[in-house]
Amino acid sequence: MEGRHSLPDLAWGRWVLPLSSKVCIMGVLNVTPDSFSDGGRYLSTQKALERALQMVEEGADIIDVGGESTRPYSEKVTPAEEMDRVLPVIEGLRSRVEVPISIDTYKAEVAEAAISAGAAMVNDISALRFDPRMGPVAAEAGLPVILMHMKGTPQNMQDNPTYEDVTGEIIDFLGEAVGRAVSAGIEEGRIVVDPGIGFGKRFDDNLVILKELPRLQVLEKPILLGSSNKSFIGHVLDRKVDERDAGTMATLAVGVMNGANIVRVHNVKMAWDTVRMVEAVERGRAQA
Repeated sequence: MEGRHSLPDLAWGRWVLPLSSKVCIMGVLNVTPDSFSDGGRYLSTQKALERALQMVEEGADIIDVGGESTRPYSEKVTPAEEMDRVLPVIEGLRSRVEVPISIDTYKAEVAEAAISAGAAMVNDISALRFDPRMGPVAAEAGLPVILMHMKGTPQNMQDNPTYEDVTGEIIDFLGEAVGRAVSAGIEEGRIVVDPGIGFGKRFDDNLVILKELPRLQVLEKPILLGSSNKSFIGHVLDRKVDERDAGTMATLAVGVMNGANIVRVHNVKMAWDTVRMVEAVERGRAQA
């Protein structure tokens, strides 16, 4: 694999993510009371819709809607509660935005309802492990899936995670996850991999993942980077969660230079500037 732009565009249905020519930006929309970065801010449907439209205006290529916090030691919510949070937002967005809506869930029941409401991607932090129906649900709908590495569950993932070779172990895990997705009927060209920054990782593991991100290209899949506002940035810089924009943008710049195809962010406007600047440096000229 020669690098990021040797990948084809990700195309399905009426959607195309032009991964062959640019890094795409996924805007985070947490419809939760307790997410680590923006919990409670967009819990009302109206505020969530307004934020989603703002992110699209700022340059988001995807809106990722989540109804359950998966921060370390977070509490689980029922599928019914999760659906109560996300479905009105997805239904409200489907006719108002021209970008695909992703559903951030590991529950097949929630994914199925979200797809019916208008979701066009599935972002599963469990890489299809927690719910055996998730793979078939995504396959039947013909949607792309994002498969993330995580050691354990959100409830126990930070209980002393250890690695001999964190990047190598992530590659092995994601290779198995890709095989699981294909076995479920998901098309090879609709699989995205995510090394799971902050999910079952020590602070320094996250730094190593960013440094060694090019190794993930052996999987020959688009790479999603979700470093936005994570605690390792606060650890390095001694910054609270709402003071991590500069640190986040530094991780995005490194990640994009090292091969990330999609960045998942809270501050879309700043991420757009960062990503476009890095791409100009890579090209050695201002215009694509």
